[in-house]
Amino acid sequence: MVIALLSLDLHFAMARSLKDKRMVLHGIKDRIRKHNVAMAEVEHQELWQRAGLAVVTVASTEDRAEQELESVIAEIERVEPGTVARSEIEFLA
Repeated sequence: MVIALLSLDLHFAMARSLKDKRMVLHGIKDRIRKHNVAMAEVEHQELWQRAGLAVVTVASTEDRAEQELESVIAEIERVEPGTVARSEIEFLA
């Protein structure tokens, strides 16, 4: 069993308020529900143009876990191009 963590820093250039940011985040969360992951906003909750997300998945192999998390990044980039400022994948177990 492998647990993988994807840390994301997102930048929302068009957001002018926390409400704008939350609308975009809600759309992202809806889009990645089809993936086998759990997601939470863990940093920058008070900033309206930044978000720090943690995305976690459990899989039988590191390759499968990495593939799942890479598909999450691709989905976010497809829905909101240019928002991913940084991404990092870590394997926890």
